[in-house]
Amino acid sequence: MEERKIVVVGAGLTGLTCAAYLRRKGQDVVVLEATDRIGGLMQTEEVDGFVMEQGPSTGTIKHPEVAELFDMLGDDCTVEVAQSSAKCRLIWKDGRFHALPSGLWSAITTPLFTLKDKFRILGEPWRKKGTEPNESVGSLAERRLGRSFVDYAVDPFLSGVYAGNPYQLPTRLALPKLYDLEQRYGSFIKGAIALAKQPKTDREKRATKAVFSTRGGFRSLVSALGRVIGDERILTNCKDLSIEPLGDKWKLSWGKNTIVAEQVVTTCPAYALPKLLSFLPKDQLDDLSNLYYAPVIEIGVGMKNTGDVHWNAFGGLVPSKEKQNVLGILMPSACFQGRSPKDGANYAFFIGGACHSEYLNKTDEELTELVNTSLHMMLGYPKGTRADVIRIYRHSHAIPQYMPETDARLRTIDAVERAYPSLHIIGNLKDGIGMGDRIKQAVDMAEKINLVLSKIQLSYI
Repeated sequence: MEERKIVVVGAGLTGLTCAAYLRRKGQDVVVLEATDRIGGLMQTEEVDGFVMEQGPSTGTIKHPEVAELFDMLGDDCTVEVAQSSAKCRLIWKDGRFHALPSGLWSAITTPLFTLKDKFRILGEPWRKKGTEPNESVGSLAERRLGRSFVDYAVDPFLSGVYAGNPYQLPTRLALPKLYDLEQRYGSFIKGAIALAKQPKTDREKRATKAVFSTRGGFRSLVSALGRVIGDERILTNCKDLSIEPLGDKWKLSWGKNTIVAEQVVTTCPAYALPKLLSFLPKDQLDDLSNLYYAPVIEIGVGMKNTGDVHWNAFGGLVPSKEKQNVLGILMPSACFQGRSPKDGANYAFFIGGACHSEYLNKTDEELTELVNTSLHMMLGYPKGTRADVIRIYRHSHAIPQYMPETDARLRTIDAVERAYPSLHIIGNLKDGIGMGDRIKQAVDMAEKINLVLSKIQLSYI
């Protein structure tokens, strides 16, 4: 039986970041991972000069903790901010992609929104504040901005972030900052102006909201975090892991292995918690696991020679109203260097989502044909063009959907952590789904545990 100070369960971005910070603080920590590799969905594959992500393609520097993480990693992992072309976002309408407005003139002339809604938005600052706490993102946006803004801005945005339905996701849970703008300031526009005027500390200014990746793909971030932790402190293939209280400590068991720890951090998905924390009552386990994950198929597409086709944009999103077979197409080689051979292009197709979970059942042949058809119909390649490289990555549990039952999950997490102060439940079941959210949550948890253990050590001096 081995004893450790801290065990982190799960070697995705949250678990690796938390453990890396604890190691930098000099804490004794070990990471347990059920699969045979670290990184979770963050896996990068390089094929014939094309760098393809199997999970998240980009992150956003939305919190100072993101910038500080790369400070900590130093030359071991180089952050790469997207090129200026990434500022161009495309929306599909009436058989072609249109640029999302980025200024006054483009907002006036864009064909994406109706003339009525373009004028209607001028009255947004004076509309009444909503009173329904579970009002959906779609309903809120339609009430304040107009239906065409929902159809051709909000819907594709939610599709790109959550792969979800804007009329099913409560704003206060899915987009809490947007919800707060209306609740605090009575208006999106008034709120945005007020926030822009607020002074920021030097640290707060580091949250630039820039789109980022890491040189060579996110595999370099995963590897760098692994090196900080140390190979000897990361155990993979920890299948059928269970956690149970052992006095004021914790017993973690899998196979013939047992570790006793003073502090435990779980970062695994919600659906894994009933088996992992089986000592808890059924009603609490039901609340902890009440999270639906939208399925997504990500398809890496490589074109060795694009000919006359050149796309300089972050990517294109496809509104549900347009009834296409894809949620969106990202363009990594237009945003980051070294993602494709010279004269080539790298695309990432996203298919499925909460509204089309049945697409997960499509065969590789069907998905390949879908991509090749889209190269012509959506991206403008000559008819009959076929991709040089296609890699299909299926994720049956890809993106958490923060629905109304989130409240019960959060209350139960709080109750469990009050009953067991040395057990910490984090991960994408709370606090946001983006990479920046994962990093901030992990850093906050590492700081909390380090403070607790430091106080304990001082009490013995």
